[in-house]
Amino acid sequence: MMVEKTPKLDLFTYISLIIGIIVVGFPIFYAIIAATLPLDEVSKVPMPLIPGDQFFDNIKEAWVKGNLGTLLFNSFVMASGITIGKIIVSLFGAFSIVYFEYRFRALVFATVFCTLMLPVEVRIVPTYEMAANLFGPLQGLFDALGLNSIISWFAGHDIEVNLELSLLDSYAGLILPLTASATCTFLFRQFFLTIPEELCEAAKMDGASPMTFFWKILVPLSKTNIAALVVIEFVYGWNQYLWPLLITTSADMTTAVIGLQHLIPSPEDPPTWNIAMAGALLVVMPPVLVVLFMQRWFVKGLVEREK
Repeated sequence: MMVEKTPKLDLFTYISLIIGIIVVGFPIFYAIIAATLPLDEVSKVPMPLIPGDQFFDNIKEAWVKGNLGTLLFNSFVMASGITIGKIIVSLFGAFSIVYFEYRFRALVFATVFCTLMLPVEVRIVPTYEMAANLFGPLQGLFDALGLNSIISWFAGHDIEVNLELSLLDSYAGLILPLTASATCTFLFRQFFLTIPEELCEAAKMDGASPMTFFWKILVPLSKTNIAALVVIEFVYGWNQYLWPLLITTSADMTTAVIGLQHLIPSPEDPPTWNIAMAGALLVVMPPVLVVLFMQRWFVKGLVEREK
């Protein structure tokens, strides 16, 4: 194979990449430098770009002031729960759509696919109402059918049945409303369609049940896709802001992304941006580590098809 030499194009490409790296990386570099400086240095305009010696002191103060130990744990639980929930629900959803024949299967898939146009911000009000009282729709059904009156008649005295189960200020409330994913379902469906039908037929001939075929064949074949989605969904769950802001009212149940606002100095306070930047570095570290450790699997899951 002949390789065409294009030195001018290569030079332009390298220059574009360097400019892109500078534009993206300079704010991170600026935050790292700010996190190492004392208050008097970080308050200067312009701020010096020479690292200081206060990095660990600023990290310790940010950890204590922002209660980051608890908040980082909450964020990790939320991001992990959303990731696991999305992958499990999407695997079973795609398995049902591809390998089971039932009426309105195409309509079911179209309905799932259409939810791609409905992000959390669009359905935030009904989702919050459902989380505030999980049995709210059933309570309306009780009232509409007059079941309270029937129960009161059988009991011989006035009884009002109130069905209430709130998910506010709970890990279930942070995780469950965000576990459904049309994107993951679509990606798994497309992958399952590439698996030869002969594999499914061979499993049937060997006496494998549908769940045996799912767990022992489909899931192992999907491991690279799962690894790629783990990275994407963990970062998605970690960066959630609006939903945790609504669903939590207790300071001990909020997430690290929201907790950063407590480190931002107000106009009346000293400009402790060094503490805020140190806290921001702590908060951004977990998703960065996930991406770094799973980078090989992430790329492999995006570009390869294992059969």
